[in-house]
Amino acid sequence: MSRRCDVTGAQPSFGNAVSHSHRRTRRRWNPNLQSHRYWLPSERRWIRLTLTAKALKTVDRRGIEKAVAELRGRGVKV
Repeated sequence: MSRRCDVTGAQPSFGNAVSHSHRRTRRRWNPNLQSHRYWLPSERRWIRLTLTAKALKTVDRRGIEKAVAELRGRGVKV
């Protein structure tokens, strides 16, 4: 499973870990992904989305129906 948010598209970013001696090694910053189950009243079924904490707030504010409509508009199968 890819570490990508279904709503915002957030994915890991990469960079360098810099030690005290200034040696650089590669590292990654993972998004804060949470798996959440939503009830879709229009289809009378549960859907499971992988979302960042920020996207959870976005879905709570705008509503699951609108979020799913935007996902389907992008061509994502839900």
